[in-house]
Amino acid sequence: MTDEKVIENSSKPLNTSNTLDRRFSIAPMMEWTTSDYRVFARTLTKQTLLYTEMVTSSALLLGNHPERFLRYDECEHPLALQLGGSDAKDLGKCAKMAEQNDFDEVNLNVGCPSDRVQNSLIGACLMAHPEKVKDAMKAMQDSCALPVTIKHRIGLDDEESYDFVRDFVGEIATTGVTTFIVHARNAILQGLSPKENREVPPLKYHYVHQLKQDFPDLEIIINGGIKTIAESQEQLTKVDGVMMGREAYHNPWLLSQVDEQIFGGQTLVTDRYAALEAFVPYVERKLEEGERLMHLTRHILGIFQGEAGGKQFRRYLSENGHKADAKIHVLLEAIDLVKHHQHKG
Repeated sequence: MTDEKVIENSSKPLNTSNTLDRRFSIAPMMEWTTSDYRVFARTLTKQTLLYTEMVTSSALLLGNHPERFLRYDECEHPLALQLGGSDAKDLGKCAKMAEQNDFDEVNLNVGCPSDRVQNSLIGACLMAHPEKVKDAMKAMQDSCALPVTIKHRIGLDDEESYDFVRDFVGEIATTGVTTFIVHARNAILQGLSPKENREVPPLKYHYVHQLKQDFPDLEIIINGGIKTIAESQEQLTKVDGVMMGREAYHNPWLLSQVDEQIFGGQTLVTDRYAALEAFVPYVERKLEEGERLMHLTRHILGIFQGEAGGKQFRRYLSENGHKADAKIHVLLEAIDLVKHHQHKG
């Protein structure tokens, strides 16, 4: 078995939506949840469900070298492919590609507010076209045996009524989709940047909690603004799962608590050095394949967040990781810097 693969015919048993444990997952984030980041996340948590960055249907069907969007390391399972698009036929083809390439789930993005994707009828703007979403979800389910899920917002622009998201979920559920990942904010389609859309619209967790009450047979996953394991545990008393976003990227050490405190299993590592030690062989392999060190280490800058030597670790990697001749020694020297500061302290 190779470390990376794009499989034509997988012999892996197919998942149904009920066999994937979605109690905790990491949100798809453009330019952040790359394969390199996901491999690092796996040094900290075995059971968290990971997502790719959003991949548009046109990138898979019309782009050059679409296979690059489907490559991943074997350790990344369980892993979901998130798609962006609105054409049902195209999304069906992409769902089939997800199955052929051994992903564990395929997800449709109906939450991204970026004006760049709105022009192609991708993302949150699709919430205004539930029939189009239903056609897409039907096509995806008809094309593959993977669990097909959806990620969406609670409303658009100044639509503040809970009825809007309740009716949307009710409509989409008629297609047989049972897993809904709900970002508990409205999407403001005009006037706010994607960053502002993650911060300005108020969080309405109670809308997502109400969805679970109104649709007890559906799997409801909450997303948006959740930053700690304790918050996640509290949410899990009201919904089926928690999807954490930027906090899992900026403060990755919290992921080391997930397997034990969310899933009831054993922790993978007891300190940050062990996680980095597990990541080093992957970095060395990628460097040999021609990847730049900075592309790998940018995902681990937050591992010592709040720790003595953390600032020095980030600074050393930021200043030296981008150099053309930067190799594994730069990472090892950065780790030694932290050890020195902690020993001195």
